[in-house]
Amino acid sequence: MKIETTSGNRGLLQAEPLIFETGHATGTGVDLPAPKNTPNKLGGLARKAPLDLPGLSEPETMRHFVRLSQKNYAIDLGLFPLGSCTMKHNPRLNERVARFEGFADIHPLQPIATIQGALELMDELAHWLMELTGMPAVALSPKAGAHGEFCGMLAIKAALAARGESDTRKRVLVPSSAHGTNPATAVAAGFTVDEVPGTEDGRVDLAAFKAKLGPDVAAVMITNPNTCGLFERDVKMIADLIHEAGGYFYCDGANYNAIVGRVRPGDLGIDAMHINLHKTFSTPHGGGGPGAGPTVLSAALAPFAPVPHIVQRGGARELREHSAGTQAFGRMCAFHGQMGMFTRALTYMLSHGSDGLRQVAEDAVLNANYLLARLKPHFNAPFGQGPCMHEALFDDSSIKPKGVETIDMAKALLDEGYHPFTTYFPLVVHGAMLIEPTETEPKRELDRFADVMIALAERVNAGEVEFFKQAPRLAPMRRLDDTRAARQPKLRWKRGENGAAKHAAE
Repeated sequence: MKIETTSGNRGLLQAEPLIFETGHATGTGVDLPAPKNTPNKLGGLARKAPLDLPGLSEPETMRHFVRLSQKNYAIDLGLFPLGSCTMKHNPRLNERVARFEGFADIHPLQPIATIQGALELMDELAHWLMELTGMPAVALSPKAGAHGEFCGMLAIKAALAARGESDTRKRVLVPSSAHGTNPATAVAAGFTVDEVPGTEDGRVDLAAFKAKLGPDVAAVMITNPNTCGLFERDVKMIADLIHEAGGYFYCDGANYNAIVGRVRPGDLGIDAMHINLHKTFSTPHGGGGPGAGPTVLSAALAPFAPVPHIVQRGGARELREHSAGTQAFGRMCAFHGQMGMFTRALTYMLSHGSDGLRQVAEDAVLNANYLLARLKPHFNAPFGQGPCMHEALFDDSSIKPKGVETIDMAKALLDEGYHPFTTYFPLVVHGAMLIEPTETEPKRELDRFADVMIALAERVNAGEVEFFKQAPRLAPMRRLDDTRAARQPKLRWKRGENGAAKHAAE
């Protein structure tokens, strides 16, 4: 039962209304007199009505945003079980290095002579990315995973054009369990998408893949390990088949943290693969960025890597727009990537070493399989016949007949102090519950989370359906109508009659 208080506060967690409801449009914490003897240069663009923004004093403003921050869930607060997103601890050593003078305060338009240290760091990061993946080239500039995908597909498009086949090879094969960005990226690059079904054990249907090969196929895009948390056992055969058909192999490297130090993608026949630095090499994730998705390229695609390239000349490094012997498809962005992410990722690599990075993959897989073993007796694991890789996949087929669905379990986790797992993804599994503990969680935290999930399963078996339908009870906001919020969002605030707060739909 939710405990109500006169203030609306709950212990040290302060209630906080919208800033529009707190502030006053007629007052402000800053008093600026109107400028004297200054001509109006706005012409007909001068505002004719008050802006109606909330006015607050400095203490009120500070408290508003601090109170909001206290409502956030964070990886520094507890386990973040989101599957496919790899929300893991960001070592403070990495953060410290990213703030070093010479890294944090440089500007992309500085003279090349003044940023030699930064270019050396980027060059070393590129070296280790190529060493770890067994690939001869890497583009550092992509700003995110999907941006890295786009880079790889543009390199494939340029390679096909160089062969004179850009007009004939337009079809890209994409498994049904792929990340949603894969087909979107293929279409954005000018290709058409042909879906490849999966098998009952959650992997690419090899027979169906073979049947779809033809002279119009440009590439295949496969996530490995895939979104079901499984390693594609036929990956080398898939690579050989696509190459025999004249196409290229793009691998979505979002889940590279499950195999880093254990498998080199280049040895599997992969031609292009982006690497999410936040997933594998611990750079911050969430909040919209900043992201980084370097893309490694095979010898067949290396000549088409985007500019600029870091090259050495006379003992110094420079960013070169044109390099002899290359056929770069162009630029990915105005500058050359995210310096703060590069420093963090390289620090992570160097502090772990080769044995440490191998252990990253081993511990990620170990933790996921531990949760799979603990939770499988209580929830259906559609592909739980064998071990998983970095994430454990369950569905709601065992609890839905009793009146509780995936969304209800997710809402109940909020009351238990956890951010929910990934819901309803991958799409090939109905009612999916995808859990990725990552390698940074100790057994104690895994057990706490597993105990909560098991206790919730016991409530389902006890018939406490209403408990789940009313969850969350203890969160700052009660349960929302998710469908209505998505279809009829309230995005704009307007002051109603008598100064009352009102939201208007857009």
